[in-house]
Amino acid sequence: MEYEKWDEILAPYNNAVEELKVKFKNIRKEFLTKGEYSPIEFVTGRTKKISSIMEKAKRLGVKDIENEIEDIAGIRIMCQFVEDIYTIVGFIKSRSDMSIVYEKDYIKNFKDSGYRSYHVIIRYPISSIAGSKEILCEIQIRTLAMNFWATIEHSLKYKYEHFIPENIAIRLRRAADAAFLLDQEMSEIREDIMKAQVMFHAKSVTLIDILDKVKQLHSLGEHEKAIMYQEKLDKIDTQTNIIQIVAIKKEVEDLLEKYENI
Repeated sequence: MEYEKWDEILAPYNNAVEELKVKFKNIRKEFLTKGEYSPIEFVTGRTKKISSIMEKAKRLGVKDIENEIEDIAGIRIMCQFVEDIYTIVGFIKSRSDMSIVYEKDYIKNFKDSGYRSYHVIIRYPISSIAGSKEILCEIQIRTLAMNFWATIEHSLKYKYEHFIPENIAIRLRRAADAAFLLDQEMSEIREDIMKAQVMFHAKSVTLIDILDKVKQLHSLGEHEKAIMYQEKLDKIDTQTNIIQIVAIKKEVEDLLEKYENI
């Protein structure tokens, strides 16, 4: 097949990957903006390389690439906890802009290699100058520990052309069990971790807001007061003392409000 033809085939997949990345990143942003814990840690995506598509089609005896290869467009969503994975699956099921074809739960039913992840195959509508069409896309959802293991396994598969030596495969399976044990341990203290992260984010946002308001004081000619509030921030423990941080924010806001009412 000519590369010009491949460009035409892959264009909607490229668009789908970019759109889906933005949508899932926006879900994360919404949670953080509201000061809540986000089940999405970060999102990546890619369109499968032409050489990989051709190799997979040959290996599986595929004739209709667009309808038989499900992962030409691929999105990967990373989470901190196993529980977050099922929360995200729920988000996907509730959306009206994509439909689930089927799911593969490789967490409850992990592969012999030790691979764990949750795969969702969706149909996603995409519009282009050539018209509208639905394409298949694979969404992989996994924890950071699962992703670390899977990245290593993928590299070894590439090195050994999908035939990893048995002695290395055994050690990989042990590593996969160890990674999942880590996930289970983190789940035991999940509530404490979530609360700590939400608090840390809230403090960071508040500090940024205060610094922006201190700049406003400078722009209004209130240099002495701006320096005073900056020094107040410098003297407190911004890592722990959220009460004092909020109090300083309130003082600066009240001062700026007087200017707005003039």
